[in-house]
Amino acid sequence: METSQKPQTGRRKEAKARVRLVPGSGQHRVNGRPIREYFPRPNHVRHAEEPIVVVHREGQVDIVATVRGGGLTGQAGAVRMAVARALAAEDDTVRAVLRKNGFLTRDSRMVERKKYGQAKARKRFQFSKR
Repeated sequence: METSQKPQTGRRKEAKARVRLVPGSGQHRVNGRPIREYFPRPNHVRHAEEPIVVVHREGQVDIVATVRGGGLTGQAGAVRMAVARALAAEDDTVRAVLRKNGFLTRDSRMVERKKYGQAKARKRFQFSKR
């Protein structure tokens, strides 16, 4: 297994992640910090590491990720997609498994914009009959 030629990009909501997979002992770092320190919630860590678990590469590759924008949930989703893309780029045999589990599909849901004359995107201002 060799290092992926270039960092892979993953996006979710407003978050963007660049991930490089390096052969190693399974150390995962996000923005220079250990993944469990960066993502305090265990479900975010699990979500970000899911592609590696599915293709049985735990302890074989190190993840070096840079994440910007959005919140922690969006960032975890962006890292997940970038890791899956990096795995697929270096080994075509795992692509079908990653695709079947939905790791290579971009979640296109974004925050709906606020409309004028309303309190939020869909919420209206309070109506008074009199």
